[in-house]
Amino acid sequence: MAAVDQGAFLDSFTDEEKAVLAGHFSNTDRAVFAVTTPRQVDRGALMSRYSRTDKSMRRVFLDEFAKNPNRGEEFYRKVLLEYGDDSVAELGEAQVALEGISNIAAKKIEDRRIGLSYLEKSSRYVPFDQKVAGGMYRYLREGRIMSSRHADRYIAACDLAFDTYSKSLPAMTKFLEEQEPIDKFSFFDSSLQKERQFGSLKEQKDIDAARRIYRVTIRAKALDLLRGLLPASTLTNVGITGNGRAFEYLLTIMHGSHLAELRLLGEQLFSELNGVIPSFVRRANDKYGQAMQAYFAKTEGAVRDLAKKHLSGIGPEPSPERVRLLEPEDNFAAEVKVASAVLYEQADGRPLEKVMRYVKSMPSQDRHGIIRAYTQFRENRRQRPGRAFEMVDCVFELFTNFGMFRDLHRHRVLTLERQLLSTRHGYDMPGEIKGAGLDREFQECMSASKDAYEAIAKEMPEEAQYVVNFAYRYPYFMKMNLREACHMIELRTVPQGHPDYRQVCQEMYRQLQKAHPVLAEGIKFADMNSYQLERFDAEKRAEKKRRESERQ
Repeated sequence: MAAVDQGAFLDSFTDEEKAVLAGHFSNTDRAVFAVTTPRQVDRGALMSRYSRTDKSMRRVFLDEFAKNPNRGEEFYRKVLLEYGDDSVAELGEAQVALEGISNIAAKKIEDRRIGLSYLEKSSRYVPFDQKVAGGMYRYLREGRIMSSRHADRYIAACDLAFDTYSKSLPAMTKFLEEQEPIDKFSFFDSSLQKERQFGSLKEQKDIDAARRIYRVTIRAKALDLLRGLLPASTLTNVGITGNGRAFEYLLTIMHGSHLAELRLLGEQLFSELNGVIPSFVRRANDKYGQAMQAYFAKTEGAVRDLAKKHLSGIGPEPSPERVRLLEPEDNFAAEVKVASAVLYEQADGRPLEKVMRYVKSMPSQDRHGIIRAYTQFRENRRQRPGRAFEMVDCVFELFTNFGMFRDLHRHRVLTLERQLLSTRHGYDMPGEIKGAGLDREFQECMSASKDAYEAIAKEMPEEAQYVVNFAYRYPYFMKMNLREACHMIELRTVPQGHPDYRQVCQEMYRQLQKAHPVLAEGIKFADMNSYQLERFDAEKRAEKKRRESERQ
């Protein structure tokens, strides 16, 4: 079949018009082109105006934008303020960085799941043992706490946490080297050279590479084990890519926060975004934004009062399960939903209700055959199950340490609700801490943080979160569909993952297997093994790629 002749439908431009268009579009004579006009506001306005006219985009630019440098601003002012068409604000994008912010602020910002993508400084690969100029560790001196009678206690608890972390790093590294000596490992696979133990490597290049792999792996493991000492006040860096609509909502939340840090960050972020996408964020703290903030505050106050009224007689569990699948769907109903959704795309006009009625009546082996066929050709975790798996929801309540929460919090295609961070649920201490002889110092650090938290929380429950260590357990729940559960479980059980969240996601998988055995077969790449040095194989693969790249 001959290809469609797109040229017959394209605008034609004069040489003069092509010269004007050249700095704003990737080409002037093809049906597919990129918008390269330098101003973000014009790119977004062009995209939006495009939907309101039968002209081509390049013709719109020539007729409405080329001779009017303020056209983009004028367009957005009219559409957003006069018409209230919020969706056009998604056409303006920006990339920003927030540096030196606490982990409390970072998690509140990253709670905004839609329209924003985040990258955050890793506590797995970046040590926090160095002081900055002035001899201070990198943690937030929260203003309200620092102006209160709790300032000295707060500083002492945070300093102790960082001192313990810093002093423990060499000892933990030495312990791991003794437990997992370098001559125990094979470093290179047969695609590079014959697999040999470290002691028999001949070439200096191989020896240097092996030592580098080993050092990086040991370092990552040591930082993994010690990150529980870090307080939530620890400073991090967050990069954000997002659209104007999502940034406006984030700013509205930040402006209305109870925490002074978030309000200040909101003001700073608004100032920077106002310089690059002003039309998209102008409503964040105007009368519309303030009305939204008032709505949030009133709702929060009403819910807080209702919680005090209705939950005061319910005591906490002394030792809650770390992972709990709450009230799973009836397995038969779940299988019917998924099998019906699998067939529906090819149902040729038959309504879903009739398809579901038929699936309910079929023998179980036929229903299971449909479900298994849907995932049988998956060859790796990136080949995800289709949307039929979204027909089943699951709710997991978790009591994990805060460090682990930070890892699982990154998953955004789900609903996550959490409580305030506190010390009332106890803490996790890795077995290696005791093995390295660091358990007494670890426990003293946790005790000091607990004392500081309890004193501050009586007056400032939200600010008290800053002093709580990553090791303390934290209650939250995640509601997700089976497709996202598959993605999370397979991603977070890979060998190089942190052992804490690997174990949690392995338990999530076991509970899904029990509730939905046939559906859980579709989760084909959950790694249920345990590993001593989680990063070792990943670093070997990275070294292999480096060597192959050098040979090209």
